[in-house]
Amino acid sequence: MSSPPPQVRRTDRVMSQDTMQAVLKRGYSGRLATTGPDGYPYCVPLLYVCMDDEVYVHNTAARGHLRSNVEHDARVCFEVDEPGEVFDYGRFECDSSVAYSSVILFGKIRIAGDEATKRKFCDELMAKYRKQGVPRPAGFYPRLDQITVYAIKIERMTGKELALPDVSEQWPAKDRTKSPSATPPSS
Repeated sequence: MSSPPPQVRRTDRVMSQDTMQAVLKRGYSGRLATTGPDGYPYCVPLLYVCMDDEVYVHNTAARGHLRSNVEHDARVCFEVDEPGEVFDYGRFECDSSVAYSSVILFGKIRIAGDEATKRKFCDELMAKYRKQGVPRPAGFYPRLDQITVYAIKIERMTGKELALPDVSEQWPAKDRTKSPSATPPSS
């Protein structure tokens, strides 16, 4: 029996559904987390595409850590983020933060092994990542049998973001020191 997802602590940073979808669509790479038979988590960065309301990734067809984990437990977590600038909000070095957008999705992963799906995945992957203006034959994938394509059915998704504050809202223009009574040590 699964428990309900934990409540989001920073509700002021929660993204709308449309913003989450936009971040997920435009993200460059994501991190896929699985759990192995030994109970240890495994996280791997992968290029990905969104198609048919699922997230698709690929890896080698050779049986390895990822494939073993997927066969052990179909529950996965996939994360995409867009880091922004680091900014200061207070007088001390630790009074710093970073602007960001982050989407985390939870779902079940399956192997999408039919050739039509693998071809569609490769078409979408190349449309997203190919270098423009390079004269190479499109839609030609002579090594389809050497990859495994995985599809993640999204069960729930969360997203948070922190926009870069205007300079007038950053330190020293505005002091938001977290421990205002603290005094730094003398040098």
